[in-house]
Amino acid sequence: MPRNLIDITDLSVEEIDQLIATAEDIIANPAKYQDACAHKQLATLFFEPSTRTRLSFESAMLALGGSTLGFSEASSSSTAKGETVGDTIHTVSCYADIIAMRHPKEGAPFAASQYSEVPIINAGDGGHNHPTQTLTDLLTIHREKGRLGGFTIGFCGDLKFGRTVHSLVNALSRYENINYVLISPTELKLPRYVKEEALKKKGIPYTQTTDLESVIPQLDILYMTRVQKERFFNEEDYLRLKDSYILTPEKLEHAKADLSILHPLPRVNEITVAVDKDPRAAYWRQVKNGKYIRMALIMKLLGIQV
Repeated sequence: MPRNLIDITDLSVEEIDQLIATAEDIIANPAKYQDACAHKQLATLFFEPSTRTRLSFESAMLALGGSTLGFSEASSSSTAKGETVGDTIHTVSCYADIIAMRHPKEGAPFAASQYSEVPIINAGDGGHNHPTQTLTDLLTIHREKGRLGGFTIGFCGDLKFGRTVHSLVNALSRYENINYVLISPTELKLPRYVKEEALKKKGIPYTQTTDLESVIPQLDILYMTRVQKERFFNEEDYLRLKDSYILTPEKLEHAKADLSILHPLPRVNEITVAVDKDPRAAYWRQVKNGKYIRMALIMKLLGIQV
């Protein structure tokens, strides 16, 4: 059976650390990997819109000397004609060596893996998981802080529907000495099941608050997220909550000098453009890291060593 990545917990801590080490080596020695996936094909099957994730997967495979195929929206595939996801995956696995899949329905990549003859990578499923963004976040934290433990991290914004938050909390819960500060409107709190499984069962303490400014001085990492319009059933609720948190240079005046600001992107207005000039803004470095960690992951799932 092919090795898949559906949930970040499919990887052990040792495997994550090795992927980070490989990504660091790719950054230092890109030419060493330029033909690692020659004659291999990656299919990107995106049933939901994406810019960074889809293009970073494609860029990663091209940088490894491979090629890509796929679609960027469900309407351009045979699912628009009524074909099941299972049949689509079975078909594409006849053409490609590995598949990266995004779908609006939670659990769809796992279901797809039951029909595939090649590795499946979950590139985001509804409000559930986004393991390759988590790997991107972990690489970024490691590069910014030099470690994956011994810090205080604040998650701010839409913690209810934010699949990147859910995956990252799960991943970080396996590392030591991390303090969690959960910052959100009451309506967008981190789901109970995430807190139970990732934090409470392991005896990991956390703080919940609605006030970003009161906690920002204690943070080593601030993980901002947008309020996701596409997850709301009621536009009135979205409009009421969408501007709950807006990070500005003024709010950063009381933050640590070595704070690292992460954001999975896209942003709407939760971080003002003026913050981009602050050296603590790590989110564009985070985008670059996404390509390198996906290169490492593709090689791992294909069983390629350089």
